[in-house]
This record gives sequence, C-alpha cells and structure tokens, in this order.
Amino acid sequence: MSWKFAVSTLGMPGVPVERSVRTAVAHGCDGIEIRAHADDEVRPGLSEPRARAARARVEDAGLEVSCLAGYAQVCAPGPDGPAVAELRSLIELAAWIGAPSLRVFPGGRDGEDGPALERIGAVLPDLRSHGVRLLVETHDSHPTGEAALRLAEQFGDPGLVAVLWDALHPWRSGEEPARTHAVLGSHLGYFQVKDAVAAAGDRWTPVSPGGGAVPIDACGALLGPWSGWVSLEWELAWHPGIGPVDAPLRAAAEWYRRWSPSA
Repeated sequence: MSWKFAVSTLGMPGVPVERSVRTAVAHGCDGIEIRAHADDEVRPGLSEPRARAARARVEDAGLEVSCLAGYAQVCAPGPDGPAVAELRSLIELAAWIGAPSLRVFPGGRDGEDGPALERIGAVLPDLRSHGVRLLVETHDSHPTGEAALRLAEQFGDPGLVAVLWDALHPWRSGEEPARTHAVLGSHLGYFQVKDAVAAAGDRWTPVSPGGGAVPIDACGALLGPWSGWVSLEWELAWHPGIGPVDAPLRAAAEWYRRWSPSA
C-alpha cells in the first residue's frame, strides 16, 4: 500500500517541462503528470528525440512521469480510423516520455458508449507492446465511476485499461465518494485531487484543496489501502483567473501527507 504524489502541468500552461519540474521538486512531488496539448512543449505529434529529451529532464531531477494526459475522446461520434490513429500516436508518445499510463476522455453523447469498445480494443496490442495502461477519466459524458467503469471493465485486465477518478466529477454528478470507490474496485488506476466551489448555473470554480465543497477528505480516507498515483489537477489552463499553481500545490501536498499511508 503506497501512494506517489504528482502535479499536472495543466496548472502550468505553456511552461517548459524544465520549469514545471522545478516546481514539482520544490513542493516535494514524486512525479509530474504531463498533458499532451498543442499549447505545451509536450504535444501530439512530438518527435521521439524531443520526447526523450523531456523525459530526461524529468528523470534527471529525480522525478517520474506519472501519466500522459491526452485529449483523445474514445466515445466521440465520427469515423474510427482517425480516432484509433490518435490513440496509437499518444500511446507511442507515452512510451517515449516514460509515462506508465495514458489518460483519455469519454467524449460521448448523452452517456452513450458509442464506438469506445471497438476503438480501445483496436489499440490493446499497442498498449501491451509499449507497456502503457489506458485510463478513462470520470469526465464529460461518463462522469461517474459507474459510467467510466463500463468502458474499462469490458477488457478484463485493470493493468491494461482502468479508470482515472477525478474527485470533482462523480461527486457533482450525484455519486458519493464511497460509491465511486466501491464501484471501481481493482479498476481504480489513478486519482486526481481537486476542489471547487459552485458558480453560476452548473459551473464550478477551482479552489485550493480543502477550500471548497468537494469531499476530498472522504476520498483520502477511502483511498488509504490503495496503491497508485495521486495528482493535483489545477485547471489554470481553463480558468486563467484562479492564480498560479503554488498555493494549491502546497495545500494538495498537505492533504497528501495527511492521508497517504506512504507519506
């Protein structure tokens, strides 16, 4: 039973990997979750030499890459060919950069699974050959643990296809942490800690962990016997007014030390 602590580069948009690594080290992180985005140094289509150079900067600082956060949508309508090609490219990038897992989104319509099983099935050989695990995030069309599990459990092996539990989305969709934890079971592959307060309509504004309404302490208590990566996802890229990552990262590190059996 052991956790490792990481910070997502979503909270450092446009910042070179070397600077993101310095931030992670300064706050006692074990690793860094790198998003693959066109606005960042690590992006889809990045060449192998550049990916391996970014990996070296992480490893030279004594850190690991906890996950490659991709933006592929496995349930999205449209032809399978481009979707499968995108997944294969991201799996390869994850392997080059040293990430044990690749995060993807559901991206379906009205909670429908759509072509997800066929698309994920098509890249199982790629996942196996590169030693990368696919993580379906509790997000958008499949925000609960129950919904995301429906996509992952079809493949049987949680070491190959599992679920990334984002602390916010299941809870805001009416699924309490105890239910999410129980439903996911062995398919819980990764946990993103985050907190938020309600805003206008159905929107939520990110706040430092412990300062909002998300029951992250309940999540921490439930996760105790589990082993895996815990990462702070600070959504500065999508909410530029919330401020830099340093204060929420300090709060997340305190939360981690309070709940982690390995801290």
